Amino acid sequence: MPLTLYDKIWNAHRVHAFSDGSTLLYIDQHLVHEVTTPQPFDGLRLTGRRVRRPDATLGVADHDIPTTPGRSDDCEDPEARVQLALMRQNTREFGITYFGYEDPRQGIVHVVGPEQGLTQPGMTVVCGDSHTSTHGAFGAYAVGIGTSEVEHVLATQTLIQKRSRNMRITCTGALRPGVAAKDLVLAIIRQIGTAGATGCVIEFAGPAVQALSMEGRMTLSNMAIEAGARAGLIAPDETTFRYLQGRPGAPQVGHWQQALVYWKSLPSDPGARYDAEVGIDASQVAPMVTWGTSPQDVVPVTAVVPDPATAKDEAAREAAAAALEYMGLRAGQKISDIALDKVFIGSCTNSRIEDLRAVSQVVAGRKVARHVQALVVPGSGWVKRQAEREGIAQTLIDAGFEWREPGCSMCIAMNPDRLQPQERCASTSNRNFVGRQGPRGRTHLVSPAMAGAAAIAGHFVDVRDWK
Repeated sequence: MPLTLYDKIWNAHRVHAFSDGSTLLYIDQHLVHEVTTPQPFDGLRLTGRRVRRPDATLGVADHDIPTTPGRSDDCEDPEARVQLALMRQNTREFGITYFGYEDPRQGIVHVVGPEQGLTQPGMTVVCGDSHTSTHGAFGAYAVGIGTSEVEHVLATQTLIQKRSRNMRITCTGALRPGVAAKDLVLAIIRQIGTAGATGCVIEFAGPAVQALSMEGRMTLSNMAIEAGARAGLIAPDETTFRYLQGRPGAPQVGHWQQALVYWKSLPSDPGARYDAEVGIDASQVAPMVTWGTSPQDVVPVTAVVPDPATAKDEAAREAAAAALEYMGLRAGQKISDIALDKVFIGSCTNSRIEDLRAVSQVVAGRKVARHVQALVVPGSGWVKRQAEREGIAQTLIDAGFEWREPGCSMCIAMNPDRLQPQERCASTSNRNFVGRQGPRGRTHLVSPAMAGAAAIAGHFVDVRDWK
């Protein structure tokens, strides 16, 4: 029977099938950070257990850590200070490799894992973070897990899961100049909604996906979770293999060819069955901007803020009206007329070197608008140093951007980087929920190039018209 990519990974990692329909899966790679690990490590101590495979576990400081120069674990927030101290203590005690603030490899967990070559095709990857779906860009089944599940994986290197349905989203055509992977995934979420892939694992396919770099593919998979999916996979191909070859955690000489044979067997078989199919013409996608408090509240930058009265039902009308009130917008307002207070370029969605290059190309020789504070937070120490070597960092600094140290930063506001009440931000992150970037802060999701242009203009502009 023809199998999908997801089917193949699931079958290869099945340890035991239970009578209730759930399955015990073997986990290849476990990523941990400071926020979701204090209780799991305490649980191991209470039961006298060790970490089953420290070599398959990597600890990273990212959510709480400050991004300002001269930072340390001794940060102002007392809860963050405790969590960072416990992370250092726990990883040392249980023999886990840890990338703390002083490690040149430190960064956002979903940036660090792939760039270290730890994320590979056909793997199962888990982390106590919803955007673990990012790693699916490599053809891995990657899912976010809860605190009790983190402890289970630490102790057993296995996880109990129920099988999801298969959904394929086929992206035909080609993205136009000025349109990025971020715009494509926002357009997909607009089309199917934030619950459109509930109960499913998405496989992104089609020529528009195959044409993306690994950075672009990671953006796509990262936001699969915002469409309600359990995970978002992309079949591995030559682009994947070129990215991985030579990275520290990737198979080395003598094992590389063996790995390739397996990886090339993973793409879905012709005739494989999907429970749901969605199509989108990538050539029709424009630069997108969210206007509300959900990733599905999104329109092209050339459009206007929608009128709640046009919503499909009463619940949708009420939600749209509440979103407009929270965001301080009015129906019919041009997206390009929305002025900004801050611009944030970073997060596990868009903080890789390709993203920073795109911003640099847009802002070179220009200056950030006087009333705008603009932050650029590289996804890792590796990204930061590469951007500095290429001159990208200096271009951004000359334009008036703040050049920060790696971390989650303003994406989640569990650190000093956050919006003040009613401040409006163009953000390259993944969520625009109420209070996501700070209490009563107003977030608009955009691509890196769109964020860079908005920082210069002080309001949203169509980067395709950028002169």
